[in-house]
Amino acid sequence: LADLAPQFGVRSFVMVSTDKAVNPTSVMGACKRMAEMYVQSLAQLETGCRFVTVRFGNVLDSAGSVVQVFRRQIDAGGPVTITDPRMERFFMTIPEAAQLVIQAGVIGRSGEILVLDMGEPVRIVDLAEEMIRLSGLRVGQDIEIEVVGLRPGEKLYEELRADGETALPTRHPKIMIADSPRLDIEVVRRWVDALVDTAENLPESVVDQLRECVPGYGNKLQRPAVASGSRKAA
Repeated sequence: LADLAPQFGVRSFVMVSTDKAVNPTSVMGACKRMAEMYVQSLAQLETGCRFVTVRFGNVLDSAGSVVQVFRRQIDAGGPVTITDPRMERFFMTIPEAAQLVIQAGVIGRSGEILVLDMGEPVRIVDLAEEMIRLSGLRVGQDIEIEVVGLRPGEKLYEELRADGETALPTRHPKIMIADSPRLDIEVVRRWVDALVDTAENLPESVVDQLRECVPGYGNKLQRPAVASGSRKAA
C-alpha cells in the first residue's frame, strides 16, 4: 500500500502501528517495527506523499480488547484471567485513536512517528478488580481473579519510545514525536526482500530473519516470576 500510494496521487499516508513495536518481544511487534522502518524510510523519496506513522496503545473496548474479555468472563461467573499481577498497559479510547490518525494526517511531517500522551499505564489486575466491582460483585468472593502466566513473547510493561528515540513536541499538546535515526531506504528494502524470500522458501527461519532486521527484537523478553493460581481479595 505504501509503495502504491504515490502512484495514485495519495498526499498523506498514515500507517497504524502499536506500542508493541517498541523493543519488540513478539513476532507481531517485530513486524510492526519493520513496517515503521519501511514507511519512515519512504520519506527520503520525493514522491509528493507524506508518510506518517502513529503508535497506538491498547484501544479500550475495541473488538477483542481486554475489556470485552473481562466482561464476558464476569458475565459467565468467572474466573477473570490475567497473565501476571505486575502487567501494565497504556490505554486510549476509540475517539482518541481516531483523532490521532486524523491529526497525524494534518500535522505529521513525512517520516515522523507520532504517539499520543496516554498518561500513566494501568495495571491490568486493577482494571479487572474495578470491572468486577462495577458489576456489583466482590473480588475473591463472588468472582476469582486467576493468574495464568505470561504467554510467549508477552511483555510486562509496554513502552512508547524505543531505545535511542527522543520525545519531541508537535503543535498538538497531547501528541509527541518519537524521533529516531532514519535508515537508508535501500537498506530497509533489502531487509524486506530478505524477509519475503525467507517466508516463501524457508518459512521456519522467518523469526531468525526478523531478528537480523529489527534492532532489539527479543532483547527485553520477560519471563513470568509469579506462579499461576488465584488472586484473593486483599
